[in-house]
Amino acid sequence: MKHLQPKAAWDYLQQHPDALFVDVRMEIESLYVGRPPGVVNVPWYEYPDLMPDAQKFAEAVTREASGKDQPVLLICRSGKRTLDAGQALEAAGFSEVINVVHGFEGDLDEQFQRSTLSGWRFDGLPWEQM
Repeated sequence: MKHLQPKAAWDYLQQHPDALFVDVRMEIESLYVGRPPGVVNVPWYEYPDLMPDAQKFAEAVTREASGKDQPVLLICRSGKRTLDAGQALEAAGFSEVINVVHGFEGDLDEQFQRSTLSGWRFDGLPWEQM
């Protein structure tokens, strides 16, 4: 698995329009907190169970992908869920999996707030909110 900072991930997406960009957060997070444009939501886990199912996740991404050789970029809130999700995709045979380091909202600051130190939004990259 490769790891790219948000700005490098954005650049990669511009250079590789065929890449599949997957938001692994729960759908409610993606809709209400915000998400990058063009991202496909495939949750690593979902409410109410909150338990990941690696095989189910990999099958869902496989349905979205044009093939297992298609580059897949993964983003979540802070860049943690994408590590496990990326390993699941690699185990399922995906050959180019990329983790967006720090995710959409980034790390917690001293006041326990996100988007103040790192992440997609902190870096001023395009995003939308429902």
